[in-house]
Amino acid sequence: MPTTPRRASYHHGDLKATLLREAIDVARTEGPHAVTLRDITRRAGVSVTAAYRHFADRDALMITVAGHGQGQSARAMERRIAALHEPTGWDLLRAVGLGYIDFARAEPGLFQAAYLEPVDLARTEDPGASGEGGRTPYQLLSDALDRMVADGTLPAERRPHAEVPAWSAVHGFAMLVVQGPLRELPPEAVDALSHRVVEAIIVGIRQV
Repeated sequence: MPTTPRRASYHHGDLKATLLREAIDVARTEGPHAVTLRDITRRAGVSVTAAYRHFADRDALMITVAGHGQGQSARAMERRIAALHEPTGWDLLRAVGLGYIDFARAEPGLFQAAYLEPVDLARTEDPGASGEGGRTPYQLLSDALDRMVADGTLPAERRPHAEVPAWSAVHGFAMLVVQGPLRELPPEAVDALSHRVVEAIIVGIRQV
């Protein structure tokens, strides 16, 4: 009976990492909805049963993929933050918002896996979803808002849950760019609109 050929990248004892790598690759190139355990195990050259030793089901696999994507998103934010000199809270919020959009534009499939697959906020503070600095995207957003309060640019009474309107606005714009009617715009137009959207968020968050 012929056997299913194994990918050269798979080594015994490293199946979990191989399955995750394959799932990330599919999410990146085809979108998260294309990720199935059957396809991922076929690509790895193993049975679906073998995958269950590492991931209880597709949801468990996609939680890990989402964490990887959020970590990459945090790194995009960190790159924006690293370019700042003595940043204010406004500067940090701007960097976080633009970094979020940077990641969406660079990795649309992985971006959707990172932010559309999770079903609750449980991963927003998970170390597995953090960047090089150990902070997740949500935590970086919270840090920027806290700095605005410390700077006196965000009234303390408006701070609770301010992450939600800020995140919602920048995510909506990012989705229009990667999957909606703005995806046909030239890069320079998206650059300009990205800054305009983030500036509107900075102004509007004080009035939420």
